[in-house]
This record gives sequence, structure tokens and C-alpha cells, in this order.
Amino acid sequence: MARPALPRPPIAKAPLARGRALARTAAGGVADVLHPLLVVARGLRALATAGRRGWQRTPRERRGPALFFGAAGALAVGLAPYGPLLALVGLLAAAGWAGRERSALRNTLTKAEATRLRTLYEALVPHFGAPDDPDPLYAYARTWETAFEEYAFADDGRPAHLALRYPAYFADGDPVARWRVERLLAAKCGRGREYRFDWDQEAGRLTLSVLPALPATLCAQRFVTAPGEAVLGFTDPDAVRRTVPVTDLDGRAGQHAAPVLWRTGARSTEPHLLALGRPGSGTTTLLRSLLLQALPYADVLVVDGAGSGGYGFLHGRSGVLAVESDPAGALAALEWAAHETERRLVRAHEARRLGQPAPDDIRRPLWLVVDRPAALTHLTSTKGRPGPQELLRGPLRHGRPAHISVVIAEQPDGAESLGPYVAAATRARVVLGPASYEQLHRTLGAPPPTSPVPDTPPGRGFARLGDGPVYRLQVPATPDPYDDATSEAQRRAVLALLPGYATVPSATEAVPSTLPPPTPR
Repeated sequence: MARPALPRPPIAKAPLARGRALARTAAGGVADVLHPLLVVARGLRALATAGRRGWQRTPRERRGPALFFGAAGALAVGLAPYGPLLALVGLLAAAGWAGRERSALRNTLTKAEATRLRTLYEALVPHFGAPDDPDPLYAYARTWETAFEEYAFADDGRPAHLALRYPAYFADGDPVARWRVERLLAAKCGRGREYRFDWDQEAGRLTLSVLPALPATLCAQRFVTAPGEAVLGFTDPDAVRRTVPVTDLDGRAGQHAAPVLWRTGARSTEPHLLALGRPGSGTTTLLRSLLLQALPYADVLVVDGAGSGGYGFLHGRSGVLAVESDPAGALAALEWAAHETERRLVRAHEARRLGQPAPDDIRRPLWLVVDRPAALTHLTSTKGRPGPQELLRGPLRHGRPAHISVVIAEQPDGAESLGPYVAAATRARVVLGPASYEQLHRTLGAPPPTSPVPDTPPGRGFARLGDGPVYRLQVPATPDPYDDATSEAQRRAVLALLPGYATVPSATEAVPSTLPPPTPR
């Protein structure tokens, strides 16, 4: 016979409900009282984070003056009447503004903006969603508020900032999977703009931001660099830790820009450079800029394989050994460069064997600039002479101990004809002009930090030095001063950087007599 259940004591539900209500009311009152303190504390934390980031971005040579002026300002405020009190009030006001609630922006969204966010969310469902997820973050039945944490719109109605969460099972370590999401977001947020994608793999958070255009008003000028350093172009201020003073085309000085520096010489890890770009993308402009920076301390030898004549203004200048544009002279110059490399190595070896410093005739750097070597390859089969790639093997292999830097510019369709040794020796890479994600990844060895755009101005692209990060790049305008399309300001800027004229050798004296003549191979 079953045992009857014991009667349960009655539970006073009304007092418990009243207790919970009183607790919620008390918590709400405390939150209302402490809300200003929470806002100020959040703002102080935001100001401290911004100050730390600004200090980290400040170049080392500018930290001392910054500390001095900061201490002088603090002393002036402390000595002024009511100075500390006013400073405290200003700090609290700034903290309150920085720590204000930004969630109120959700209520100010227009219908078009909300529809755009909903479209973005639905477009990301196939990438971030999974059918076997019991509680999916991305699903067609859910709303976009569950995934989008921050957002902001530009004046034209397109998203300018977006922070979203993605599930932990998404393969964020796969560059291809990340590129698909980046390409989708760039297409949905608006084409024609450059976007930066910051993947926080630890927190599962992706931040999209629109990058401003790099300054295109900077022309060739004398940059503040050490011997052996060359400015490839300029990038985002937060990408590098150094700035240089620059002057724009309007003559306004006192500005600072973030340069991408390429270091050459015996202690350089990447002594040779390869630049790729379509016609009109700015590769010749980059080579002219590097030549003008190298002439004060180095000798240069220019081989114009395309025969464009864009280096004619260098003829006869001091430090310019030769400017060869015809095929026969170009191959002769490359053969001379190969023998010069051998001679420098022999002299350096003899000096080290005798315990003496390197002779002066090999310590001056030599720059070998080759524009479009693929145009010279057809002469190998027709005349039986060594090709340009074979002649470049010596300077590329032994260029660093011989103080020789090789700069090569080629078009993307001619890059396939470059031998594997040329591609392996030139690990400092620059890609200018429009290029696809696959081309950038294959050429630079790493994915670009931003989404490539189809229409780019001349001199705009990406750069990577060895195993370093990929930078956005804008090459300073360095046109041919003898071109009719060059403006007067740019013409004067380029001509001001040229050294004086030297004795122009004849065609039979193009190769110095102290070097061994070319020998048949």
C-alpha cells in the first residue's frame, strides 16, 4: 500500500515578491546615484587608454620635448590663480564626455540605416552561421542587434565604423575565410573606399573602419634620413613609429608624415627591392624618387629596359655613371655591373686578409636601377649574349658585402618571366596600382591590411620589407622635369634635388678604364 505524501507547508509568495521588488528598486536607486561616478570613471579609463596609445605612437625623438612642454604646462596651471581647480573641472568634463553612453545612438538610426545593418547581418549569415548550432549568433530568424556592438554612419549614409562579434568556430586563422568576409563587407558597405579590418581572434570580434586617403600632395624633396635610408613613400600615422617633416606642393612647411623607410647597405636585411605595377601606376616615379635620394651619397647606374626616356634628366649629372635606354647599351651596362661586383668582392677580400679597412673605391655605395628587365630577354636568343637575369645574379647574390643595391621595376605580366633567383633575392616588395587580393598576397607574401580598391591614383599601393607588416603606400610625386605635362612647381622641386653636372664621358668611355673589360662567357 503506497505511503501518502506529507503535506507541504504553505509558502508566503507575496513577501518574497515584495522583497525582490524592493531589492530591484534599491539597486536602481543606487545605480541612478552612482551613474555620474560610473560615467566619469569610464571616461577616465578611455582618456588614459587614448593617452597611452598616443604616447606609443609618438616618435622617440619627440618624446623629450613633449614631456618638457607638458611639465611646463602643468607648472603654469599650478601657479595660476584657481588653476588646479579649473584643471580638475576640465578633466571631469572631458571624462564625462568621453564616458557618456553611446547606446543612445541606437534610437537615432534612420529607417535606411537600420535596413542597411539588417542587410549586412543577413549577408553574413552564410559565413558565420552553422546549421547544427543550438544557439546561433547569426541566423535569419534573429536580429542584427545581437551581433553588432558598435556602428556609425557617414554623411552619405554608408557605414563608416562597425564592430561585430562572430562565433568561436569561425576559422579566423584562415586567410581565405577572412578575405571572403572582408570582400563581402567592403562590397556591402560601399565600393571605392579603403577599409581596415582588425580581427581580435581572442575575443572573437571584428572591427571595420574607413581609412582616410593618404596625402597625394607631397612631391620629391630632401627628406630627413640617415645615409643608407630611402623613403619609399608615406603610410598611415599609426602604422610606423617615426615621422619626418615634409612640405606639400603649395609650399606649406611644418607638417609631418609617416614614412616607409627602406634601409640599404652592408647591414641591411633586405638590400634589394622589387616594384610591380601596371603602366601609369607610378613604378617609374618610385624609381626616380629613390634615385634622387641616393645621389648625394652613392653612384647610380640606370638601365631603362622599356626605353621610355623617363630618366633623361639624369644624363651628365654628378654621381650618375650611365643612363642606358637602348637594348645593346643596357646589356653592356648590366655586364659591367656584374664585373664591378666581382672586383669589389676581390678588393674587399684582400683588405680583410691583410687586416686593413676596405678601400675607398669600394666603400661608396652603387645603386643599380633596372626598369623592365623583361623587355631585354629577347636579346638572349637573338644575339647569344647572357640575359639580364643571368647578369643580375651576381649583384643580387653579393650586393650587400659589395655595397651594391639593386632596384627592379616590372609590370605584373612580365613578373612571371623573372627567374626564381631574382624573386628570392628581392624580398623588399612594392605593388602599385590596382591589384586583386590574390596578386597582392602572392607578391607580398602576406594579405594586405586593407581592402584593395579598383581605382587608385598614381603612386598608391602597398609595401612590405621582408617579413615585416604590409603598409599602405603613397609614393611622393617625382615626375620627369622635361615632360610637358609636369607642373612648374613639381619641375622646380625635382630640379632642385639634382646634383651639378659632371664631365660627360663619350660612348667609348662609359665604362671606367680601371675596371676589367667584359670577357666573353
